Amino acid sequence: MRRTGLTTLSVAFALSLAGSSAHAELVRVYITNSAGDSIHVIDPATNKVVQEIKGIEAAHGIGFAPDGSKVYVSNESDSTLDVFDRESGTLIKKIALSNHPNNIAVTKNGDRVVVAIAREPGAVDIIDTKTLTLKKTVPVHGRLHNIYVTPDGKYAVMGSIPKKLITVIDLATEEIAWELKLDLGVRPMTIEANDDGSTRRIFAQLSDFNGFAVIDFATQKEVTKIKLPDPPAEFETDAERSTAPSHGIGVAPDRKTLWVTSIPNNAVYVYSLADLSLIGHVALPDLKLPGHNPLSAVANWVTFTPDGKQVYISNAALRSVTAIDTQAMKVVAVIPVGEVPKRINTMAMK
Repeated sequence: MRRTGLTTLSVAFALSLAGSSAHAELVRVYITNSAGDSIHVIDPATNKVVQEIKGIEAAHGIGFAPDGSKVYVSNESDSTLDVFDRESGTLIKKIALSNHPNNIAVTKNGDRVVVAIAREPGAVDIIDTKTLTLKKTVPVHGRLHNIYVTPDGKYAVMGSIPKKLITVIDLATEEIAWELKLDLGVRPMTIEANDDGSTRRIFAQLSDFNGFAVIDFATQKEVTKIKLPDPPAEFETDAERSTAPSHGIGVAPDRKTLWVTSIPNNAVYVYSLADLSLIGHVALPDLKLPGHNPLSAVANWVTFTPDGKQVYISNAALRSVTAIDTQAMKVVAVIPVGEVPKRINTMAMK
């Protein structure tokens, strides 16, 4: 958590907030509508849409200034990072990027936004949030999909689908620290912290795999893969989604559970972080049409409230977001939003 991630409250964001913002006065869940021209904002206290930011086509990744003053959005239509005033929803500036963007992440202290560039040869654009300008473009070895900042704020972690590569950038030097080649394309990821805040593991969803890989951050090695259960029923879905069956993953703020979505299973699965054992699942809404198997919601991204009491899943095929009570593992609301909602993230401020 998309990424959510995080993202995804991207999980790096969720983890960094877990201790300091559990009693935040204002929490909002933001959803980018990738095939629309707006961003919907949900109040998790009521699970109602309370704001709509309009005038941005093909919005993708989304993140926030730590003080909640600004919203940053990657604009796939214009290849820009669009900066909005959070309270009014008005556009502050469009920052031209080096190429077509995918997901974004904000550094822990909020001084930079890192943008994954989704065109070959691949790069990370680094935006200075004080001047709202492109500070630096860091070349990487393959076009990027998703990008995250580790819970301690020291690294940016990103993945390439065609090059099957995880790249880690040291944010102090803004240069590549290490890379890890996998056997499948790298899709959404989430990051688990140690007790001291340092990075313990990366959980990465992969192309053509209904599950996730586990990467040990210290040894820089993949240690195992976990396959999700077989689908309980046959759901219809967009054929284009078949290469990314599991797309949306997040570590809960208390670092006790891992939530993993599945498009063909039309569900989110819950694993214990202690031993990666499966402890439950929640079925997502479907659409029933005459003459068809149920249509999958096409779960796309995961984000949590800072207190971890609710998790939100974007339903790309159903123009909605599912809110789940994490303790009861029960759907509590299905919230209508815009066209093809994908990336979803949580903003919290005191």
